[in-house]
Amino acid sequence: MGKTTAGDIERKNIVLEYFKRLDRGNDFVALFADDARVFYPKWGVATGHDEIETMFGDVGSLVTSMSHDYETFNYVIDQDTIIVEGTSTGETADGIEWRPDGTPGGGRWCDVFEVRNGRIQRLFIYLDPDYSGTDTEQYPWI
Repeated sequence: MGKTTAGDIERKNIVLEYFKRLDRGNDFVALFADDARVFYPKWGVATGHDEIETMFGDVGSLVTSMSHDYETFNYVIDQDTIIVEGTSTGETADGIEWRPDGTPGGGRWCDVFEVRNGRIQRLFIYLDPDYSGTDTEQYPWI
């Protein structure tokens, strides 16, 4: 990877704005291209604004609050692709808090974005969707 360009900074700022809007409950779907694709574990791939809104509505019903730790994000930028590794804290709809302390669920995630022409074209989210760490029957080590 080479030197950071003005375009890299612009794309990184769009990604950061997505997280900030998501945490504030503001409209973040406007940051996506009309035909954008978003993947969320156990949900699948949403294509276009309507499906993306549905997906985030479904996922959002599982939590009452969420906050991403922007200051500790680890970014890898290679042209249009931005990989962000980070942590979050929050509370599930059942009232269980999660934090990035190494416990199951634990608030650790990695997202892969593609940003072109000032819009998010693709976002694939990689995390354990069991935010509270209560899905223990399938995993004998928990």
